Amino acid sequence: MRQPTVEPTVGATGVVAADYFQTYSVVGLLAVIGVLFVAVAFGAGRLLRPVVPTPEKLLTYECGVDPVGEGWAHTQVRYYVYAFLYVIFAVDSIFLFPWATVFADPGYGATTLVEMFIFLGFLAVGLLYAYKKGVLAWT
Repeated sequence: MRQPTVEPTVGATGVVAADYFQTYSVVGLLAVIGVLFVAVAFGAGRLLRPVVPTPEKLLTYECGVDPVGEGWAHTQVRYYVYAFLYVIFAVDSIFLFPWATVFADPGYGATTLVEMFIFLGFLAVGLLYAYKKGVLAWT
């Protein structure tokens, strides 16, 4: 008579963690495929394009018109800084919605809570740095 074998079972948190990191591996694989796709496209373009430099091709132009005057102009940097701060907080809000749905799932609570506080910590350090530099003062 054959004895039944008992296979080792993995706890619920081990299975949940494995599924959790598997989703990261899928994202990583897609990122690698994306980078390879871009690299192959640029490599193919470099191999297939004709290379015949002429003085006309090497001339700098803007909108088909020869440049006139200096190539340097004043630009208000603060507009770029405000746009950058907007992007930071837009990314923050985009990250909060999926985090809130995953946080409710069993087994993800502590991990996602730690990840969110690390993310918010990075944002807080960036905001504090911007405040110390006087970037947030509207003039």
